[in-house]
Amino acid sequence: VHLEESGGGSVQAGGSLKVFCAASAYTYSSYCMAWFRQAPGKEREMVATIDSDGAHSYADSVKGRFSISKDNAKNTLVLQMNSLKPEDTAKYYCAADHRPPSRGGNWCPAKRATEFTYWGQGTQVNVSS
Repeated sequence: VHLEESGGGSVQAGGSLKVFCAASAYTYSSYCMAWFRQAPGKEREMVATIDSDGAHSYADSVKGRFSISKDNAKNTLVLQMNSLKPEDTAKYYCAADHRPPSRGGNWCPAKRATEFTYWGQGTQVNVSS
């Protein structure tokens, strides 16, 4: 298994959750790792990205509330979510891709969902009002 998410659950608006993505050593060494989310009836959208140098980016809707990080000791991608809102309710997926711009890939923050090679199965996050 290349990527496996955990840590989702239910929380009231204003609360916090942390989701995790355990990766194989190979996948964890990817140029770009990211969190996406998909709500029912909506397209999958990028939430946050982090590249192999540690540079990160966020969707405008989560800036200042979410934080992406990597736990190198555990080969785990982490998403800390604070001040959660009902509109954050979705299934959260982690993704990874090895291709940097020098190898024909897109810059990490600009990668579309279709450009990611590896995906986890997702973990559900529910935020009630």
